[in-house]
Amino acid sequence: EMLSLAMQAGFHSVGVDTEDVGVIPTAAIAHLTDLADASLGVVVSASHNPASDNGIKFFGGDGGKLTDALEDRIEARLRQGPPWRTPRAGVGIRFPRTNGVDEYLTWLKSDIAYTLRGIDVAIDGANGAAFLAAPRLFDELGLNVRTVACEPDGLNINDGCGATHPEFLASQLDGEIGLVFDGDADRFVAIDEAGVPLNGDVIMAIIARHLHEQGKLKNDTVVVTVMTNLGFRRAMAELDIAVVETAVGDRYVLEAMREHKANLGGEQSGHVIFLDHISTGDGLLTALRLLEVVAATGRPLTELRQVMTDYPQVLRNVRVADRAGLDGAEAVWEAVRHTEEMLGGGGRVLIRPSGTEPLVRVMVEAATKTDAATIADDLAKVVRAALGE
Repeated sequence: EMLSLAMQAGFHSVGVDTEDVGVIPTAAIAHLTDLADASLGVVVSASHNPASDNGIKFFGGDGGKLTDALEDRIEARLRQGPPWRTPRAGVGIRFPRTNGVDEYLTWLKSDIAYTLRGIDVAIDGANGAAFLAAPRLFDELGLNVRTVACEPDGLNINDGCGATHPEFLASQLDGEIGLVFDGDADRFVAIDEAGVPLNGDVIMAIIARHLHEQGKLKNDTVVVTVMTNLGFRRAMAELDIAVVETAVGDRYVLEAMREHKANLGGEQSGHVIFLDHISTGDGLLTALRLLEVVAATGRPLTELRQVMTDYPQVLRNVRVADRAGLDGAEAVWEAVRHTEEMLGGGGRVLIRPSGTEPLVRVMVEAATKTDAATIADDLAKVVRAALGE
């Protein structure tokens, strides 16, 4: 709240009015920004991180995220520091928008093709932005709802709960479907009736197959990132669904969705974009779409998840002295080529530098967890030897 008020004070000082909607999912801000014809949408959130990592997300007037180029310009101006030249203007005014959650939920409920009444669900709100909106949404739709981690105190957001800790809810389920959100509710992870989590890859595979069968998957294409599991790619190939791959980040997924005229895309982490409805990840909308497949097919998630076989995936973060030297590290790429030949079509290797830390990330998928771990450790040694510690 302190950060929100400080942000608003800055806007007011240059004559910009603000509408304060209180605690609400990030996707709701994207929707309301567009609905209100506002110039900008602002979210103060820790996302999937601890409260100490609270930061700021911006949305343009169309409800979409700002471009990399515009964010770079803003950051460059901040680094430059004063003097700040602002237009002559009066003082802006703060307007409470007390019905923001109502407007958001009305929009979510406006396009539901199947009745969800009677489905048993348990909700993990991550002690975050979904704590009020998610239980209300599913209760109003007639589901039987139980909640955990829906009591935020400003400090307990994502604390051992939420989308980065699906095991917290999984251990408490009693045959219900688990709906797990992260702190700002743009990520969603499901848990099936047997207590097994479904990440974004599995969720997208289930929804993609359903949309494809209904003739509603635009261009029979799904957009994913380089982290998406090999099992997803194979499942989509069997369904004659094209897979477009991007760099990690939902903004890159969105760009590719627009380029390829796709209406479904997302990340393994649980960011899923339904471009027919909104241009950002929306955990509540994703949960609705998944539950619609359950209702439409009459099949439990334990069966629906079998659309794909998840290859065991192992990730190693290798601390190096020179991550920028990865492209020219011939020993690394020779090791990758050798590994790919050894795996044949039964696995995958991805090596990429971190964008913010002195790390190189080594990801391996193979037929077994043991194989993936052994290969990842071997490649990590090669990376370390080539780029230094």
